[in-house]
Amino acid sequence: MSINSALIFAAGFGTRMGTLTQSVPKPMIQVANQPLIDYALDLVLDAKVENIVVNVHHLPKQIEAHLASNSHIKILHETPTILETGGGLKNALSLLGPCPVITINSDAVWIGNNPIASLLKYWDPDKMDALLMLIPTSVAQEYKGKGDFNLDSELRLSRRVTAKNAPYVYSGAQIIKTNLLKEILEISFSLNLLWDKMLENNRMSGIIYNGGWVDVGSPEGIKVATTELARVRNV
Repeated sequence: MSINSALIFAAGFGTRMGTLTQSVPKPMIQVANQPLIDYALDLVLDAKVENIVVNVHHLPKQIEAHLASNSHIKILHETPTILETGGGLKNALSLLGPCPVITINSDAVWIGNNPIASLLKYWDPDKMDALLMLIPTSVAQEYKGKGDFNLDSELRLSRRVTAKNAPYVYSGAQIIKTNLLKEILEISFSLNLLWDKMLENNRMSGIIYNGGWVDVGSPEGIKVATTELARVRNV
């Protein structure tokens, strides 16, 4: 199924990067001689998405200047406060339109097939309000958490039980409907509030990525991602 709109999240402060993001926004940090945001953008462009929105907040002019030459991209400034992922998506609806959208974080590097293409292949709007790309927690490089979700045989998601580990972590890429955002009155909020509504209706699904993935939220993540990219490029 074709989906025409995508939102790339690029507004965060990148606090886990320490001093690196004091003068450079995290999406512009170099990984293997390429700004981190380009890895997400390349996936979206490869999926033939025509309407691309990038939200910005921290040191936005650097991101805006970097993307200025691409006519497909609309820059959306979050001011005066950062809106988090759910608020950022809600704020972008006037540019994204009412149909389901792709969202992707700009702080990961993917090694292998385009995850957006896989999401589009499995997306079933009659059964799903959201389809998340998952990474097995055991192979999620530089991820430090306990996992996010369990997955059943029909691709339906459920939350990790408190204090226990879950087998899958959300990768930062998904297809999602946005109609339930009107029920959330908060201005700044996490996507988790939207997901909770979908989970209550048993309308949230996931698929497992079959390639490599690195969380590039810290300086160590930069090193690991650079090493992984060099490995596959030299094969």
